[in-house]
Amino acid sequence: MTQIATVEEILSGGYARISVPRKSACGHDCEQCAGCGMTGAAIRAKAKNDPGAQPGQKVVVESSTKKLLGVVVLVYILPVICFLLGYFLSEGLAESVRYVIAIAAAALAFIPCVVYDRYARRKEILTYTILRVF
Repeated sequence: MTQIATVEEILSGGYARISVPRKSACGHDCEQCAGCGMTGAAIRAKAKNDPGAQPGQKVVVESSTKKLLGVVVLVYILPVICFLLGYFLSEGLAESVRYVIAIAAAALAFIPCVVYDRYARRKEILTYTILRVF
C-alpha cells in the first residue's frame, strides 16, 4: 500500500520519522467530514529513508500489505468469528442468554487487539519504506 507522508525528522541508521495522514475506512476526506469525529488524525511512524529525504518534504511511502492484512483479520474478523461461536455453541439456552454470550465473546476478542497494538507500538512492527520524494 502506498501513501503520501511528510518527513518530520531524520533518525540514525538511514531511517526517518514520518507523519502519515490517517485514511478513513469510508473513503471520505476526513479533513472535511466530522461524521466520525476523526478529524486531522495522523500516524507517526519510522520509515527506511533510502532516497535521503529531508524534514518537511512530502514523500511517497509503502507499507507491508502482508502485515496490514494480519491486523485487519485481528481487528475485524476475529470478533465476528467469536460472536458466531458464542452464539452457536450456546445452543439450548434461552435466546437472550445466547445473545449475551455472543456479545461477551465478541468483546473478549478485542483483548488480543489491544495487546497486539501495544506490542506493535513498542516494537514498531508496522514500518514504512520511503520510495521517493513527492
